[in-house]
Amino acid sequence: MSVPTTRRRVPALSYFFPAHDEAENVETLVIEALAELPRLADRFEIVCVDDGSRDGTGDIADRLAAEHPDLVRVVHHDTNRGYGAALRSGFRAARYDLVCFTDGDLQFRVADLTRLVDRLVAGGEGGRSLDVVAGYRLERADPAIRLAYARIYRACLRIFFGLSLRDVDCACKLVRREALKGIRLESRGAFLSAELLIKLREMGRRAVEVGVPHHPRTAGQASGADPRVVLRAVRDFWALRLRLWADRRVALRRGEPVLGPLLDGGVMVEASDAVGG
Repeated sequence: MSVPTTRRRVPALSYFFPAHDEAENVETLVIEALAELPRLADRFEIVCVDDGSRDGTGDIADRLAAEHPDLVRVVHHDTNRGYGAALRSGFRAARYDLVCFTDGDLQFRVADLTRLVDRLVAGGEGGRSLDVVAGYRLERADPAIRLAYARIYRACLRIFFGLSLRDVDCACKLVRREALKGIRLESRGAFLSAELLIKLREMGRRAVEVGVPHHPRTAGQASGADPRVVLRAVRDFWALRLRLWADRRVALRRGEPVLGPLLDGGVMVEASDAVGG
């Protein structure tokens, strides 16, 4: 499937990806990003969030950051905190006005971020600006059990939250940094993507979806179908739903800010994070 040509590059773009035990994928992904992102943005940065990896992912990422100190940075978690925590660290580390991410498993191509950038530049109906462009997988390259979970999950989000996006958990999203101001998140697990989109909508942000190709994982091991991951997402799902029913304003104020304060062009991250590069 051909990738559309970007009508113009954006001024600046932060790209990050969470990585837990992705030693076989991280270098390939960073090299791909270094090749593709100059076609999308005049200035860009690549942030790898090493979520407590034990297979050398962090060491590989640190080497790449040392080789490309102006373009690549690494955020290290001392222990594996979970997918949601890794996404939060990525958002907090981002310095530019547009922030995008994929997973670190090569199931999305950096070149396909062109589709999201083009849609953001085109704007919404009546020329209104967009806050979020969320990818949806055109043909999911996942095992049957994950597809079954996804169908049930999507139906529950539609019924209980009125969230009508077709692929909430697609790990290919582009967000204006401005739209993340005032957004606070609680989940540290797989529910974070849904919580983010729910709270963005509750705060009046505008989102659209764009189809993106999805590729089979060829290295590393997926954890999305782990019963512990699923149970944690179910717990977070109902916690947010009950809090929104009880008091919407209080529910939206719970959790940690998505964004960290920018200091002198740098980034304030959690005290327990080590930043290299």
